[in-house]
Amino acid sequence: QVQLVESGGGLVQTGGSLRLSCAASLRSFSTYALSWFRQTPGKEREFVAGINWSGSSTAYADSVKGRFSISRDNAKKTVYLQMNNLKPEATAVYYCAALRRGAGGLGPRTTYNYEYWGQGTQVTVSS
Repeated sequence: QVQLVESGGGLVQTGGSLRLSCAASLRSFSTYALSWFRQTPGKEREFVAGINWSGSSTAYADSVKGRFSISRDNAKKTVYLQMNNLKPEATAVYYCAALRRGAGGLGPRTTYNYEYWGQGTQVTVSS
């Protein structure tokens, strides 16, 4: 059974940092594009960052550019989201998602078509 397990969430003050991890039990992990999304109550899940199979291509939501960084370690089957200079509006449940793309590009910025999702990890930024 495929699992994506997020960790690293927690409570942090404005301006602080957190590093989220998502460990995957995917066979052929390196053939998947991976993305991070976040969701707050009553709102749709929104794209945060994405990375292609090799890590050579990344994408970010405008709201996090320059402060968040996505990376992956294919040997460890793990994707990371380094979040710096956090703001209260970053408070949300963060999810990782996987889409098989082979040697293709990034996954979409919408939630459609992703094959696998993690259970989410809560990030709370206090003001």
